[in-house]
Order: sequence, then structure tokens, then C-alpha cells
Amino acid sequence: IYVQIGVIMLMGLAAKNAILIVEFAKARVDAGMEPVKATIEAAGLRLRPIIMTSLAFIIGCLPLAMASGAGSAARNGMGTAVVGGMFFATSLGIFLIPVMYCVVVWITRKFSRKKETV
Repeated sequence: IYVQIGVIMLMGLAAKNAILIVEFAKARVDAGMEPVKATIEAAGLRLRPIIMTSLAFIIGCLPLAMASGAGSAARNGMGTAVVGGMFFATSLGIFLIPVMYCVVVWITRKFSRKKETV
């Protein structure tokens, strides 16, 4: 059950990182900036805070992953899931979230133009 709790916690933190990038990119697109340029700028602006919070979280959970003694099996499972998952989610999210945002904006604009011409 501890691993499942860790995965739920991980999903929330990974979603927070994605929201930071998308929110900044959307604000710049709404201000009239090109979507790709806005996304690159937003990802660049939020890179340092995302890395800092993710690393602080990972370092904070390392004792949980390396616990020993009574009840350490449950803690090790949760810690390993959270540390590995956060490392993976941060690494993948930094690159994948901006790309997916650009794709969604492109598809949305393409379909909205088709509706306008019909």
C-alpha cells in the first residue's frame, strides 16, 4: 500500500511541473507570441525551479528509500518508487510536456481554421 501512496504523490508532483510549463506558455500565447517560441521561453523560465524542487524532493526521499530496521521493507518500496519515478517524470516531463503543448495548440488551431472556412 505504501508504494501506491508514493505513486499518487508522484502523480501530483509531476502534474504540478507540467502545469507550471503549460501555464507560462499559455500566458505568452494569449499575449500574442508564437506558440513554439512561447513554449521554449516558458520551458526555459521554469526549468530551474522545476529542477530545484524535484531534486529537493528526491534528496528528501532518499532516506526513505535507503531505510533499514523495523518496517524498512515498506519504506524502501515507497522510497524507491518515489525517487525513481520523480527522476523519470522530471527528466521526461521537461522535454515531453512542451512538445505535447505545441502539438495540442497546433491541432486546435488547425481544426478551428477548418470550422471558420466551413
